[in-house]
Amino acid sequence: MEEQIFTEKPAFNEALKFWFKLGWISFGGTAGHIAIMHDNLVDRKKWISNSKFLHALNHCMILPGPEAQQLAIYIGWLLHGKKGGLTAGILFVLPSMFILLALSIIYVLFGNIPWVTAMFSGLKPAVIALIFIAMFRIGQKALHGPLHYLVAAVAFVCIFFFNISLLAIIGGATVTGAIARMIWPAALQHRSTNTAAGGDEEHTYVLNKHTVSPGGKFKAGRLLRLLGVTVLLWLLPFGLFLLFFSDFIFWKNLGLFFTQTAFVTIGGSYTVLPYVAQYSVTKLHWLSKLQMIDGFALAETTPGPLIIVLSFVGFMAGYNHFGGSLWMGAAGLLATTYFTFLPCFLMIFAGAPVIEKTHGIEIIEGILGLITAAVVGVILNLTLYLGKDVIFPGGVLFSKPDILAIIWIIVSLVLMLKFRMNILYLIGLSVLYGLLHYLLHP
Repeated sequence: MEEQIFTEKPAFNEALKFWFKLGWISFGGTAGHIAIMHDNLVDRKKWISNSKFLHALNHCMILPGPEAQQLAIYIGWLLHGKKGGLTAGILFVLPSMFILLALSIIYVLFGNIPWVTAMFSGLKPAVIALIFIAMFRIGQKALHGPLHYLVAAVAFVCIFFFNISLLAIIGGATVTGAIARMIWPAALQHRSTNTAAGGDEEHTYVLNKHTVSPGGKFKAGRLLRLLGVTVLLWLLPFGLFLLFFSDFIFWKNLGLFFTQTAFVTIGGSYTVLPYVAQYSVTKLHWLSKLQMIDGFALAETTPGPLIIVLSFVGFMAGYNHFGGSLWMGAAGLLATTYFTFLPCFLMIFAGAPVIEKTHGIEIIEGILGLITAAVVGVILNLTLYLGKDVIFPGGVLFSKPDILAIIWIIVSLVLMLKFRMNILYLIGLSVLYGLLHYLLHP
């Protein structure tokens, strides 16, 4: 009897309750999101086996977009088809979007009050520490040999010194992988860290390695219909901008920019964030560098994927471009969220059945490994690009380093690496640090 309960597919309403709950508790970045889903879906609810969970995760990691949200879409799709995937994906993002909207409004209304500014300033060193740890952890998994280290170093030099675009760096890593496969195949090999527990009893799980996907075999007609619907949904906001909003050029650029970023987010949110940070600050002038760091801090206080920080960029773009309009800021945030996450559903509904057939093909996995190695260099650039303004608030050449900021970066690193402090607790301590810093240096 107990085994029958395990293998019975949950009702849609039961899954709906879980996806709604997940949207509010998914703190801790990608690793935290995956851990929460694994604990609930594999260990507690028995909705998916460990091997099937890791198999789905592997698919999501080689698709553009935030892999944790795509994993939720994938599992929702396996359980209840497109309805389940849409529900899981939307509810994964919705709470963080509304929380970030509220925080963004508070930020622009009260951010100039000295003690409020001090609180945000206290978060900046912790954000630099978070980005550094992300680089370290991704590097541990991505850098397996001399070629991987070389690609990471070249990627850093390209973006830091020559401002070469992220797309060009990804393209270069892809070409390098293809060439290396022909002349030095051993350089692409690495140890797999995703080994499923051999003790899993597959038949006791709703979804297991024997489960057939709800979409069945790949069909070109179905893919074309899906692409057509996605294109129509993508065009819809542009029609609304043209009919109801002023300065259509601004909204067109915003939509195109964040659609582009959605398709280059391979390897997690930190892949595209350096590109967005640099391009939106230095070329589009949508917000300042310090505001970008504040956006990171705000995104860390919300559940959901870290890439939701792009929604803050969209808010500041609309707010600043239209002379401090909260309505336009809110419209920018909603539009950015829409354009950023719409492709995620296309990637899963259309891409997963195709990607599954490529799973285990060495050349594809090797090239993806080099792309991830390049990401390490890109994140190092992000760390230095944002970190120098925290450590040298008056400019590297014109001010002394902020010793307290350096100390708090080190303290944050120790608290997270050695004591594994929860990010929410670190945020609270960082706010107190900011207030203390303000009292000592008003």
